[in-house]
Amino acid sequence: MNMNFDFNNPTHILFGSGKLNELGSQPMPGKKALLLMSGGKSAQVSGAYDRTVEQLHKAGVEVAEFAKVMENPVKEMVMEGAAFARENGCDFIVALGGGAVLDSAVAISAMATNPGDLWDYVNGGTGKGQPLQHPGLPIVTITLTAGTGSEVNCWGVISNLETKEKIGFGDPALVPVLAIVDPELMRTVPAKYTAYQGFDALFHNTEVMMSNGVNILSETIALSAIQNIAEALPLAVKDGMDLKAREKVAYGSTMAGIAMQLTSTTAQHSMEHAMSAYHHNLPHGAGLIMISRAFAEFFIEKHACDGQFIKMAKVMGIPDADKPEDFITALVNLQRACSVDDLKMSDYGIQKDECMTLAVNARETMGGLFLANPCPMSDEECAGIFEKSYR
Repeated sequence: MNMNFDFNNPTHILFGSGKLNELGSQPMPGKKALLLMSGGKSAQVSGAYDRTVEQLHKAGVEVAEFAKVMENPVKEMVMEGAAFARENGCDFIVALGGGAVLDSAVAISAMATNPGDLWDYVNGGTGKGQPLQHPGLPIVTITLTAGTGSEVNCWGVISNLETKEKIGFGDPALVPVLAIVDPELMRTVPAKYTAYQGFDALFHNTEVMMSNGVNILSETIALSAIQNIAEALPLAVKDGMDLKAREKVAYGSTMAGIAMQLTSTTAQHSMEHAMSAYHHNLPHGAGLIMISRAFAEFFIEKHACDGQFIKMAKVMGIPDADKPEDFITALVNLQRACSVDDLKMSDYGIQKDECMTLAVNARETMGGLFLANPCPMSDEECAGIFEKSYR
């Protein structure tokens, strides 16, 4: 086991039911907030919108609302949001929403204070990889979903529709200053999206466990998160008002955000980002579920990290697990329990002859995650995982 790690997380985390009520008593990083939200109604339905605005006013903060974030955020929206922040004199961002909103906050924060185009600063694909010239706007996150872990890290995934690229963007200077994770706000998330988001959180942690960069701290955090998600996600999917289940899944998601600062995820995420770059209507979590079994089986067949799979199976409901294939059994059982075992790539317009195109795109845009795999994976092998997953 690797005993070395480098960890710095400056985000103040308020975790637990009712924690949104403490927002107004926290020190704020500015006087006027860009309140960033999606174009949907989740913030209103959950009651989070009214409560957030009330708390911000209690803290003496003015608010300018920008509610245009979509499920897979695009570069044009980021640039529009950054311009809106500048025009309205906003000196910090409050991101109220799910993963798409939290991801967008990172990019809007950077572009509100830096010149040029977002792709000037993106590493990978056609991005120019330039360093940021100025610190971004401070970010406060209030997550309404349990999935990305973006409430506590400095990364966001943004799509460039023109170039068919979906790439992670971030900088240590963009880490949120305050994160509120209040499971009460997640009770109105529909069952299907509870499952998709929960599996995204699960795979952040399972990929950390598979990664060749896993260390004693990231493994400890990831296993705790995996156990809580595996226990509680079927309950949260079955009954969204089950607050204890919501708390456990939210914990697993936030802990993944911390684990990913210690250890990179693997190519499973690169591969899904390629899928939803070409098929923008595909929810990220659904795409991950579709390829998850074949992705894990690739490494099991190569005996790349047998012990890690056994450790995961033991906390996913098979306490006497003694072979890596037990992880596949546990994974399939969990997908079945959450009613997501029948997802089909073809339902989202993906064609089987795209597999090599997706494999090449995955490496070109987010090739760094392939380097975290526990053993090498060629483009042909990557395409083979897509083909094996295809339905």
